[in-house]
Parts: sequence; C-alpha cells; structure tokens
Amino acid sequence: MTEKNPYAAATAAPRLGVSPLSWVNEVLHHLGAGTTAAQCLREAAQAGYQGVELSRLFPRDAEALKPLLDAHRLQLVSGWYSGFLTERGVEAELEAVHQHASLLSRCGSRIMVYGECGWMAENALDIPLDRRRLLPADGVNAYAERLSRFAEALRRRYGLRLAYHHHLMMVAETWDEIARLLNACSSDVGLLLDTGHAFAAGFPYSRLIDAFADRICHIHLKDVRADQLQQARSGQTTFNQAVLDGLFCVPGDGAVDFAPLARFIADSGYCGWLVVEAEQDPASAPPLATVTRAQRYVARHILTQESLA
Repeated sequence: MTEKNPYAAATAAPRLGVSPLSWVNEVLHHLGAGTTAAQCLREAAQAGYQGVELSRLFPRDAEALKPLLDAHRLQLVSGWYSGFLTERGVEAELEAVHQHASLLSRCGSRIMVYGECGWMAENALDIPLDRRRLLPADGVNAYAERLSRFAEALRRRYGLRLAYHHHLMMVAETWDEIARLLNACSSDVGLLLDTGHAFAAGFPYSRLIDAFADRICHIHLKDVRADQLQQARSGQTTFNQAVLDGLFCVPGDGAVDFAPLARFIADSGYCGWLVVEAEQDPASAPPLATVTRAQRYVARHILTQESLA
C-alpha cells in the first residue's frame, strides 16, 4: 500500500480544480486574447470544478478577487510563483514573494506552487528542449538549503505549503534531478506531482509516488500527446513551440496512464487538490467543451473505484 500522505483525512475527498491555462496562456499572450475573468470563472463552475488556480486574467487584490470567486462558488486553489533561489538569498526571495503570498493566503489558498526560474538560459522556453541549462551537481545542496528555509518561512508567515513544481526546461526536470533535490531538502518542501511534465521528461510519474508520497501536496493532471512529444524531442523544438503544436492536453486525450494516480489517491487518502491543466490553444480546443470532457474523465477514471478495476 502507498505510504500515507499528510494531505490525507479519514473522510475528506480530493477536490477538483482547473487551471485557467485552458482559457489563456500565461506566457504566450496571444492564446486566449480577449478572454475575460468572468468567462473563465463562469465556464469553470459550469463544467463542475470547485476551484481555479491564479491567472493573469484575475485581479491581484484580495478585495477584488475573493468576491469574484465567491460569485461563482469557486475557491482559489493556488498560484504559480517564479522563484530565483538558485541565484538569490532567502531574505530577498521573501521580500519578492510577499505580495503574491499575501494574496493567496487572504483568498484562502493553502498551497503556493513554486517554479524555479533562476539558472535558466535566457529565453529558456524559446530554445530547443535539448539545450536546457543544467544546475551543477555541486550546487544542489546549497540550493536545497535555501529552498528549505524559504519554505519554512512561507509556512510560518503565510500558512502556505510550498509545492515544488518539477518542470521541463527548469533545474529539476528529470527523475535524477528531482530526486537529488528533494532528498536534500527539509520536509517543509512539498512536491507538486505533474503527470504531464514527468511523462514529457521521460519517466513514469509513479516513481515520484513511490519515492516521495509523503511530500505530494498538490497534483496537476496534464496529459501528453505521444506523437507530438516524439516530434519535439527529435528536432529543434522549443517548449513554447511544443505548446503551440499541441504537446499538452487534458486527461484522457493523450498517452499518460492515470491508473497509478487513482491507486495512490485511494490508498493514501490524499485529500488535497487535483487540478486539470492543459496548455492548449483555446481556438483549437474550446475551453468549456474541453474542461467539461476532462472533468468527466477524472470523475470516472481517477476518482472512482472503476478506475482501480
């Protein structure tokens, strides 16, 4: 049986959220241009989700954002933070995160997604996937120490659990890189399990469950189209171009096997958030229809006993 997870409870069930990335892209601003926060929230609620992650669509003031969410009976699940702890100290990072962390906390979030944007090559998302800048092995322990102190302060000051996002083109992409880093971190550093980024990085996400079940505090449900991945890895494709080509998709539309995740949730009693996330062009993947299909897939294949048969 999977090791018990601290984000487990005897009676609570996982909550299902959706990322606004199905409506707008956070980097490629022409994707979803003209979409409003009202449309995104209305359709997220209509599709049956309980919450959303933060987006550039939304106001960054709690007094404005919380009533907007409440009007659609949605919770603010979490929000991505671009950290630079590979390059700067803990106090500088805490100053930089203050406004973002305060917003999450005041809106009721208990998770902050941390993406390491330091040490990346300039314009990293626009260079070929095989030209990623690697963090030297002798720099991991010092980075892990800063990350651990930052995570402890984030929890103490804002009541937020840091969920470390392993991610293509960043310093923790491969299995070896993720394992080396997490093994060097304190228990204050939680793990965001991203099914799609693991698959695209060349390893089964189940390895993260087997090794770090007790750290998993947030889950992104992302699928990957195998043919697009093969094409991206065999040429000079960049991350952003892979997104435009349709590499990522919602659960059920790609090649990721979600059965190990269903077993983890059932065995561990995980009751944190599951977030459907797919960086797609809304012009070719209409958001409401796409996230509605995903919600039904997750309900049937991940959150029910049928998925374990």
